Amino acid sequence: MPKEFAYRGYSLEQLQGMSMDDFINLLPSRQRRTLHHGLKSDQRILLEKLRKAREALRSGGDASIKTHVRNMIILPEMVGIKILIHNGKEFVTVEIKPEMIGHSLGEFAITNKPVRHGTPGIGASRSSMYVPLK
Repeated sequence: MPKEFAYRGYSLEQLQGMSMDDFINLLPSRQRRTLHHGLKSDQRILLEKLRKAREALRSGGDASIKTHVRNMIILPEMVGIKILIHNGKEFVTVEIKPEMIGHSLGEFAITNKPVRHGTPGIGASRSSMYVPLK
């Protein structure tokens, strides 16, 4: 039996039914302070697009939203929507899950690629001049 999701003792349905002020008071201090300052215009536009996408999902369509707003804090009303988050080079598809509530969107679209060290290429150093080619 899978464990039921709870955020600070509240289920997802309870979180979605809460007012924004009540939900903000549950968040950690950094996110709480960010949301108390109010949403910026680009964040407000993203929220409106998310609400339209939710309506499209209810009517049976497929809704995914592209965004560059990486600092938007994930709210309970975003759960279940696919968002394409820009990582500086391309858009990374992220499906919002309940466990992501309270984090920012940018945390789920990593901006740098992990370095994978392998064998040196031709001309990488003076010693590689004498490595026989296979």
